Amino acid sequence: MPDSLVTLAELTALIRHRRSIKPQDLDPAREVSAELVTELIENATWAPNHGLTEPWRFHVFQGEVRKELVSLMQQTYREVTPPAEFREDKLEKIGTNPLLAPVVIACVMERRGGAKIPAIEEMEAVACALQNLMLSATAAGLGSYWSSPPLLEGASFREFLKVGGEDRCVGLIYLGWPREGLKWPRSVRQPVASKIEWRATAHA
Repeated sequence: MPDSLVTLAELTALIRHRRSIKPQDLDPAREVSAELVTELIENATWAPNHGLTEPWRFHVFQGEVRKELVSLMQQTYREVTPPAEFREDKLEKIGTNPLLAPVVIACVMERRGGAKIPAIEEMEAVACALQNLMLSATAAGLGSYWSSPPLLEGASFREFLKVGGEDRCVGLIYLGWPREGLKWPRSVRQPVASKIEWRATAHA
């Protein structure tokens, strides 16, 4: 094994350390360099994908352009939300979160496999890519948060990102440096033994 590869113990620690860090827990004043964002996205593109279709596109919003994203998200929320479900606090949150994170990445699954590769496989590939991205962000000391509100399917939002008929915006990734004093969240998982059914052949 090449010396440059991480050990299983190091990878295990990274995976288990990754947490969802919400936008309000990020430092909006501390920029994330374009070089670092590019490296995270490049790591994302090394996810497994059937037929090497690379069915992803990343729209990166930084600086003042986030205000354009906010306006579009709020407009789309108004369009897609039934009156009985409309909430002013939700609208306000939609208008705040993108300005709390220095970087917002809209992640789109673009169908490139045709009839040969089912859409679900290309969605799964993008999900793997986003896991790569978020683990890489964690390794760099960044916080990340994956959001997938219903408005991503709204006509105005899809038009804004030029999302094709068979394509999907899989989510928004919020990225930034954790705010000073943030206590890194802890989490738990159910015992793995309860999730496994061994089908191994018995040996004498």
